[in-house]
Amino acid sequence: MADDPEKDLQKFLKNVDEITTLIQEMNSDDPVIQQKAVHQTEKRLMLMEEAREEDECRTTLNKTMISPPQAAVKNADEINPEPFLASLEKDAKERAKRRRENKVLADALKEKGNKAFAKGDYETAILNYSEGLDKMKDMKVLYTNRAQAYIKLGEYQKALVDCDWALKCDEKCTKAYFHMGKAHLALKNYSMSRQCYQKISEINPKLQTQVKEYLHQVDLQEKTDLQEKEAHELLDLGKNTAVTTKNLLETLSKPDQTPLFYAGAMEILTDVMKDCTEQTLFRMHNGFSIISDNEVIKRCLSMAEKGLIEETVCVTVLKLWQAVCSENEENQRLLVLHPDMARLVPSLLASKVMAIQQQSLALLLQLTQTEHGRSLVISHLDMTRLLEALLSFLDFSDKKASTAIGLLTDLALEERFQVWFQASLPGVLPALTGVLKRDPMVTNPSALCRCIAIMGNLSAEAAARRHMSACEEFGDACLGMLARCEDDVDLYREITYTLLGLMMNLCLQVPFASEVWAVELSRRCLSLLNSQDGGILTRAAGVLSRTLSCSQKIIKEAVRAGVVKKMIKILKAGGQTASHYAIKTLATCTNSCREAREEVIRLDKKLGVLLKLLSSEDEVLMGNAALCLGNCMEVPNVASSLLKTDLVPVLLKLAGGDSRKTAVQLNAGIALGKLCTAEPRFTAQLRELHGLEILSSTMKYINDS
Repeated sequence: MADDPEKDLQKFLKNVDEITTLIQEMNSDDPVIQQKAVHQTEKRLMLMEEAREEDECRTTLNKTMISPPQAAVKNADEINPEPFLASLEKDAKERAKRRRENKVLADALKEKGNKAFAKGDYETAILNYSEGLDKMKDMKVLYTNRAQAYIKLGEYQKALVDCDWALKCDEKCTKAYFHMGKAHLALKNYSMSRQCYQKISEINPKLQTQVKEYLHQVDLQEKTDLQEKEAHELLDLGKNTAVTTKNLLETLSKPDQTPLFYAGAMEILTDVMKDCTEQTLFRMHNGFSIISDNEVIKRCLSMAEKGLIEETVCVTVLKLWQAVCSENEENQRLLVLHPDMARLVPSLLASKVMAIQQQSLALLLQLTQTEHGRSLVISHLDMTRLLEALLSFLDFSDKKASTAIGLLTDLALEERFQVWFQASLPGVLPALTGVLKRDPMVTNPSALCRCIAIMGNLSAEAAARRHMSACEEFGDACLGMLARCEDDVDLYREITYTLLGLMMNLCLQVPFASEVWAVELSRRCLSLLNSQDGGILTRAAGVLSRTLSCSQKIIKEAVRAGVVKKMIKILKAGGQTASHYAIKTLATCTNSCREAREEVIRLDKKLGVLLKLLSSEDEVLMGNAALCLGNCMEVPNVASSLLKTDLVPVLLKLAGGDSRKTAVQLNAGIALGKLCTAEPRFTAQLRELHGLEILSSTMKYINDS
C-alpha cells in the first residue's frame, strides 16, 4: 500500500488537472460550455468548504512514519491545494462582478443597436450588437437582433450562425427560429424554413396563427420559384407565347406613345395571359412596374374626369390585371403591394364611369377570394376610401350592390378588418351614418340589410359600440331608418329585424348618451310589439328590456300601452331568448310601477307563470322571476292567496343555492322577506325550514362576494 504522502500527491495532481480543465472551459468562446464550467466551479468550492470543516475535526496517527515530523509538514505544505482553490474562489467572485458590469454595458449597446436598426442603419446596428457580444457572449437577444440586421443586408448565412448561437443560449428561443426560418426561405431552403416555423408552434401553441401565415409564405415562395423555373425553360425553348409576352412588355416600355397605343398592346397582352406560365413571365419581366410607372398610363388612371380615351386605358389596365392575377397569389401580392395601389384601387372603384366601376369591382373580388388575399387588401389598401367606395354601390338596385356589400361582409369578418375598424371608427362613422339615412324605397333591400348587419356585428365590440353610441347623428339615423321601415313592416321586415339587432347592441352602452333617444326608441319598439312576426317581436322586447329603466315616464307609458300583457303572452309561449327579454321587461316595470304590479296580478291571479319560471334551470329567468314575484307581494292580499303553495321552500332553495349569479340568491331572499312581511303566517314556515339561518348565511356570502 502506498504511504499517505503519495496519496496526497496523487490527489493534488488530480485536483490540478480538474481545475485546469475548468479554467479552460470558463475561457471558452461557447457560452454554454462557459456557463457549465461556472456552475461546476461553484459546486467544487462548496465541497471544498465541507472538506475543510471535516479536516479540522480529524486527527491522524501514523505509527510507521519514518521521516521526521518537520519533513512531513513541509511535504504537506507543498502539495496542499487549498491556497490554489482559495485563489480560484476569489477569481470566480471577480468574474461574477465583471459579468454584472458587462451586462450593463451589453444592454446599453443593445439599445444603441436598436436605435440604429430603427433608422435603417443596419451596419451600425451590427457593430453595436457585436460589441455587446464581446461583453456578454451568452446574451441571446444580441444574437437574434444581429441576425435580423444581417437578414436586412441579405447576409443570410451569417444570420443562421447567429440564430444557432441564440439557440445554444436558449433552446426554446422562438425569435431565433423565426429569423432562421426567414433566412432559410431567402436561401430557398424551403423544408428547413418550414421546420423552423413549425418548431415555433411546438414551443408556443399560441403563435399558431402567425406560424400559419409564415408557412403560407414558404409555400407561396416555393410555388413561385417553380413557376419561374418552368417559364425560363419555355422562354429558352423559344415558345411563341413566352416570346410574345416578353416583346409586348418591351413595347409597353417605350416612352411617350399615345394612350391608345398602350391600350392596344395591353389588350393583346391580356389575350396572351392564358395560363400560369404567361402570368409568371409577366412578373419576371417587371410587368407591374412597367405599367404602373408608365407616365401616360398613370395619367389616364389618375385623372378625375375621364374622357373616352382615358376610360379605354383604365378598363384595359383593369382587365389585364385580372388576367395576370387570376389564381396567381404571387402576382396578386405584387399588385397589392405596389405603392400606387393603396389609393388607386379605391379611386377606380368610386369612379363615375360604369365600366371602370365594374372592372374595379371584378378585380377586387378576385383579390379577396382567399384569406391571404383579404389580409393583403386590408393591410395595404386605403380601407377608409375602399369602404366608402363599396358603400356607394348601394346606389345601384341591381346585382352590383349585392356583390359589393357581399365583398364588404367577407372583409368585415376578418380580424384585421375589425382591428382597423376600431382604430379608424371616427373617420368611418360618417359613411355608416349615410347608409342609415338612405331611403329603403330606393335602395337595394338585400344589400342595405347586409350593410346594417355588418354594423351590428361590429357594434358587439365594446370599443366600437362606445363610439357609435356617443355619435348623436348615428343614433338619430338609426331612429330615422326604423321610422321609415315602420311604414310597411312587412315589406321591410329583414331591414327592421337587422336594425333592431344593431340597436339592441347600442343599448348595451349605459348610461345612454341621450335619454330622449332612449325614450323615442322605446316608443318605436312598443309600436312594434303589435307585429305578427316572431323575430321582430322578440327583438323589440329585447330593446325594451334595456331601455325602459332609463325613464320612469316611459315605464308608465309602456304599461298603459299594454306591455305587461304582451310580455306575459311571450312568457306563456316560451322560447329562451324571448323569455329572457320578457321577464326582464316585467321585472323592470314591476320594480317601479304600481300599475304594472297590479296588471300582472290581474292577468295571472295565481302567479302561475312566475312560479313556473322559478323552477327553471335558467338563472336569468329564475332571478328576474324572483324579483318580479317579490315586487308583486306589495299588492294587497296577493301573499295570502299563496299560502297553500310551496313558494317558501322554492324561494328558500334558490336563496340558499349555489347559483353562479348572486342576483338569483339575492332576489329570492328579498322575495321571501316581502312575502313574510305581507303575510306573517309564512314566517312560521320559514322558521320550520331553518330559513332565517339560511338567509343569514346567504346574505353574508353575497356581501363577501
